[in-house]
Amino acid sequence: MAWWLIIILFFGGLLLAFFASIPIAFAFFLMDIIAMYFVMGASFTGTFVGSILDSLAKFTLVPVPLFVLMGEFLFQSGLALKAIDVIEKWLGKLPGRLSVLSIVSGALFASLSGSTLANTAMLGSLLTPEMRRRNYHKSMIIGPITASGSLAMMIPPSSLTVVFGSLAGISVGDLLIAGILPGLLTAFLYITYTVGRCWLNKDLAPVYDVEKSNFKEIIVDTIKDVLPLVIIIFLTVGVIFFGLATPTEAAALGALGSIILSWLLGKFNMDVVKKSLSGSVKVTSMILIIVAASSAFSQVLAFTGATRGLTHFAINLPFSPFWILVGMLGVVFFLGMFIEQVSIMMITLPIFMPIVKTLHFTPVWFGILMLLTLEISLLTPPVGLLLYTIKGVTPDDITMKDIWIAAIPYVICGLVSVFIILNFPQITTALIN
Repeated sequence: MAWWLIIILFFGGLLLAFFASIPIAFAFFLMDIIAMYFVMGASFTGTFVGSILDSLAKFTLVPVPLFVLMGEFLFQSGLALKAIDVIEKWLGKLPGRLSVLSIVSGALFASLSGSTLANTAMLGSLLTPEMRRRNYHKSMIIGPITASGSLAMMIPPSSLTVVFGSLAGISVGDLLIAGILPGLLTAFLYITYTVGRCWLNKDLAPVYDVEKSNFKEIIVDTIKDVLPLVIIIFLTVGVIFFGLATPTEAAALGALGSIILSWLLGKFNMDVVKKSLSGSVKVTSMILIIVAASSAFSQVLAFTGATRGLTHFAINLPFSPFWILVGMLGVVFFLGMFIEQVSIMMITLPIFMPIVKTLHFTPVWFGILMLLTLEISLLTPPVGLLLYTIKGVTPDDITMKDIWIAAIPYVICGLVSVFIILNFPQITTALIN
């Protein structure tokens, strides 16, 4: 059977499974089993089970539950929330200060939790009432909060980055460190747009009197409420950057540090432990099931020759390698309008990575570009996950149309970030060389 027909039949069956409301991971498993049966016969079970075992018995996946546990302890104990008040004091009378607060807080929490959904839900719940009380325009409430949540996709530690590295066969440590500058660049573009628009149109974010804080008081609060979180960030990212620990060891340090910190500050109790462990198990289980299904999919593509055929087709297209890369990112961007991020990884990475290797792209550079594009897809209508997350925590008078319109400028900011990284790849490798 021709390789292209195999791919069409596989994805056609996958779409039918999606429309039948079968969960995405199980839909992949179903199609894997059907494809392996027809290609390998009834004896496929050994290969199938072996692929699942090989995909999950990887040391590179160990950081996932540890990063998730670290974030859960920091949020369930309430330690991360105190930092918002301190950040707000530093912003003073900056135009659109509450909108900027959501972005800066999102960047900070991204380095603590790695969960895009948790970031958006938390910031939406905390900041929306105050922003509405201050008569902020809907676009300056929804847009910045939703965009800030997406930063957890890129700024380390990110569980999805660990999954991406494992699926793509790229060094997890290099990907985590390489994501720092692009993540901060994207946050800077978000802030620049927000401040600029609020400065040009003051009706979007009316200026209000801000209680002046004593500089000494701000410093004391920063040391008390922000410095401990900075220490946690160093335990996870800094030790990797300085070569003191592997991503797995850094994740373990971060998880242990968050537990010790919550205990030292009197926030450690059985309720926090129960909620943190429960949340970690749920998220980790979902991620590992998806990884197993994706690995089996890769085996199907390789065994049938579809990977080889598609790679040969791509490298013989009458385009330069650069435009082939742009085309791959375009596919990711398009899929992001309809499918969630891990599913996109599952679908595309087994196909893209052989092309990346054949065309001699730097794997880390490609990984960061794809993660940035996946980050943008969290905000793209009609099925961007964060659009529905923010809808769930905002009042009923904010419609999905309002949310879509508010997200579009931040999608454009994200595309500008991708354009910059495309043309200046050294940004991704500056910290790992």
